[in-house]
Amino acid sequence: MPNEQTAVLEANQTFYRAFEKKDIEAMEAVCSKGIGSLCIHPGRKVIKGWETIRQSWLQIFKATRYLEIDLDIITVEVSGNLAYVVLVEKVMQVSGSRRLEAKSMATNTFEQMGGQWYLVHHHGSPIMG
Repeated sequence: MPNEQTAVLEANQTFYRAFEKKDIEAMEAVCSKGIGSLCIHPGRKVIKGWETIRQSWLQIFKATRYLEIDLDIITVEVSGNLAYVVLVEKVMQVSGSRRLEAKSMATNTFEQMGGQWYLVHHHGSPIMG
């Protein structure tokens, strides 16, 4: 696997470990702070701009006692300073006394800035059935 693909996959892994650990500071380190950043949580509307996206993650973290996330990477593509990862997220979460399991098809788009890959767009769509 070419070196840039490896770097993108490492950034993707950093994002999901921060998500799983409910660590907003670690998430901030890999997410773009730009006003054009986008996030679409499964079944939800688009959120634009890092401050609003950050608040959405904090709400998820607050409502969730425990998370486990397994990933099945389908593809990683790099073209210049843009890259995307298409994957299946398998999320198990405990919220209150409920245990929930869900699968989502996700696309994460990264932009390389200053030699580092930053997440600029996260889109998760629920997989039904």
